[in-house]
Amino acid sequence: MQVMVELSLYPLANEFIGPIKAFLDRINSYDELAVTTCSTSTQITGDYQQVMNLLGQEMQRTHEEVGQAVFVAKFLNFDAMQSRDHD
Repeated sequence: MQVMVELSLYPLANEFIGPIKAFLDRINSYDELAVTTCSTSTQITGDYQQVMNLLGQEMQRTHEEVGQAVFVAKFLNFDAMQSRDHD
């Protein structure tokens, strides 16, 4: 099953660009994910279990490195979205 996650990161720190860039660099390093970044969010698409596992690891790392950070996410069943596009 494929999932698409639309994710925004808001580090609660004075220097917020660095943590966002570091998170995006790490997410983009996974070849098994399709990643599209816009000005306010990033769309991550891939196998459901892989996406959830990798996001869990990288979100935890961000919290450990930054302290307080807010992640806002939308999770979409990408299989269902693709089948609607072909109907």
